[in-house]
Amino acid sequence: MVRTAPRTVDDVRRGLAAHDYLADEGLATSIFLALALERPLLLEGEAGVGKTEVAKVLARWTGGELLRLQCYEGIDAAQAVYEWDYSRQLLHLRAVEAGGGEVVEDELYSDRFLVKRPLLAAVAHEGDVPPVLLVDEIDRADDEFEAFLLEILSDWAVSVPELGVVRAEVPPIVVLTSNRTRDVHDALKRRCLYHWIPHPDFERELAILRVRAPGVPDALARDVAAAVEALRRLELYKPPGVAETIDWAQALATLGTARLDEKTVDVTLGTILKYREDQERVRAHGVGALVEAAVARSA
Repeated sequence: MVRTAPRTVDDVRRGLAAHDYLADEGLATSIFLALALERPLLLEGEAGVGKTEVAKVLARWTGGELLRLQCYEGIDAAQAVYEWDYSRQLLHLRAVEAGGGEVVEDELYSDRFLVKRPLLAAVAHEGDVPPVLLVDEIDRADDEFEAFLLEILSDWAVSVPELGVVRAEVPPIVVLTSNRTRDVHDALKRRCLYHWIPHPDFERELAILRVRAPGVPDALARDVAAAVEALRRLELYKPPGVAETIDWAQALATLGTARLDEKTVDVTLGTILKYREDQERVRAHGVGALVEAAVARSA
């Protein structure tokens, strides 16, 4: 459990590796600086490269609570910051009236009836170990919410009109992710440290398979890593991410496959490619040619 910022980039790499996340030097450096400088970290990259997993692993490593805010078009303060539990307030009113007591308005708008959503929960957190706030797919939210989020990240404070301003005693560790379906505004980027996570190369993907899918034979893991590397060069609509690579390797091992072959790859394409158009492109390219190249690359 990490209670202070790591002292070196290598500390970060070792800490993440202890929880089965293999970060390259660039990502480890960005995480180190985000922790040391107490700055939000904005991670961009294709879907499936491990952006969300960074926050999850940081929570496991530091021991901080993971607070996840999944963004979508139209998200507002009620979903992201807080709302009042009106049903409990109403029950409280009825109970007081039934008992002949006097209704005190301040009782209705107290912490007892406040539903803390991820942003407020991150700011209001108590304790020495900061929570990890994951703002996932910020590119799906609209401009107004992005501006609202920037204000909170700048001051580490949230205003609740009925209670006042809530300020963070210990700033949360903040990870924002974006699949870049649209550009995040420059103002938010300036507040954050930034890192682009690319798809892993052959050696790193193989290392990930060895850690995350240890039951897969090494020869098969090498074939899979090489085949995925080749698939990503085909300009697919949705190139396979790391999660699909792991799923495919485990599926092939479950089928008893020792090395890639054309028939097995063809019937398991749905495990690695999730769009019919991408599967058709691979078949048009030639599954046999893909397998041949992968086996040669992994040798």
